[in-house]
Amino acid sequence: MAKTRSNLILGIDIGGTGIKAGLVDIATGDLVGDVTKIKTPKPSSPANVLKAVREMISLLGYQGPVGCGFPAIVHNAVIQNAANIDQKWVGTNAEKLFNRIRGCSFHVANDADMAGMAEMHFGLGKGKKGTVIFITIGTGLGSALFRDGMLIPNTEFGHLNYKKVDFEYYASNTARERNKMSWKAWALQFNHFLQHLDFIFSPDLILLGGGLSKRWSEFKSQIKVKSKVIPASLQNHAGIIGAAVFAQSID
Repeated sequence: MAKTRSNLILGIDIGGTGIKAGLVDIATGDLVGDVTKIKTPKPSSPANVLKAVREMISLLGYQGPVGCGFPAIVHNAVIQNAANIDQKWVGTNAEKLFNRIRGCSFHVANDADMAGMAEMHFGLGKGKKGTVIFITIGTGLGSALFRDGMLIPNTEFGHLNYKKVDFEYYASNTARERNKMSWKAWALQFNHFLQHLDFIFSPDLILLGGGLSKRWSEFKSQIKVKSKVIPASLQNHAGIIGAAVFAQSID
């Protein structure tokens, strides 16, 4: 197995429903080659996810640093919660686990933070000063907070309390599908979420990523907040790109 060129770093985005991996040119933010995609194993235990990631890396023939976005609060590489992943992950040192994969050096952080980092480095957040909030709309509601381009990690805004549960129970894509909501009905709930963030932080910009950001035209008329709200530019590949940027900054 040959070591990949130094300007190319593997980024992996682990989600509640799927795992994606791709080589990223860290100078440009471009993906090099195809993105490898598999379903997140069920149950999504540490052992099962490790096996899946090992197989992906073997298929790619990669050695070197690996950035990995993970759907949880990640503090010093230890998984702190498991809203969209198996509960066995709580308390697991993800970097120590994944570093069992020979030839690789893993750097693990929250998946939404990684997607936001990509957008701040190579997308519409590049060079943006002040407060920027990045929201991913998917299985849950991920979030990343930046101040003058610097990441404030593990915000988890989707778990802010709303109607005695979490906002993501009402305003995620999972909620939209579960309740068979029209775009207008779903956008009303999502707008409540954005209004709450707008009131607390008075951000200069709110960027929307994740799968539903591609459907911006379906719900933008319902979004009524003071701050500027726009869809992010890197969309579904942001997690992979940001993970590679994160690995490069640490390795």
